[in-house]
Amino acid sequence: MAVTTLDPHTALIVIDLQKGIVAYPTAHPIADVLAHASTLAGAFRRQRQPVVLVNVTGAAPGRSEQARRPGERPAEWADLVPELDRQAGDHTVSKQTWGAFSGTDLLAHLEKNRVTQVVLAGVATSIGVESTARQAYELGFNVTLAIDAMTDTSADAHANSVARIFPRLGETGSSAQIIALLEGGATAT
Repeated sequence: MAVTTLDPHTALIVIDLQKGIVAYPTAHPIADVLAHASTLAGAFRRQRQPVVLVNVTGAAPGRSEQARRPGERPAEWADLVPELDRQAGDHTVSKQTWGAFSGTDLLAHLEKNRVTQVVLAGVATSIGVESTARQAYELGFNVTLAIDAMTDTSADAHANSVARIFPRLGETGSSAQIIALLEGGATAT
């Protein structure tokens, strides 16, 4: 883990921590992931840095070899989990694709707030989090990934993203390391 610094205008983006998705089996205990994500959100709010809460409400229309889960989703499936303690100042994004930038107002919101760096958390590590990290990197943002505030349905997929993909897109660290930088305004040791 090598998180070194946070820019003065850094946003937290929490991916798909919603009732329907956190109900799936995960590689790491979801309660721990939710606790870390909630702690991060609280720290960002205290420092008056943007918090973006993302949910997924549909799917891209293209064909794939993997079958999609059939049937109607329960009414609360896309509702954000209460552990995030959504606040009036948080920005919410509903997406229809894996990444949070495609077809949403996320980029405009970040630009309006002069954000140059994003910290990512959520599920699934190899899908929503990784896709959003790739998009953020391609758009020129500095990217930090809160490894203990994310998980996947597959331990192998999570490990692959953390070990092979994330070091190419940004820096990784624990929630505690990120919060220390956020609150201390200094570089990590």
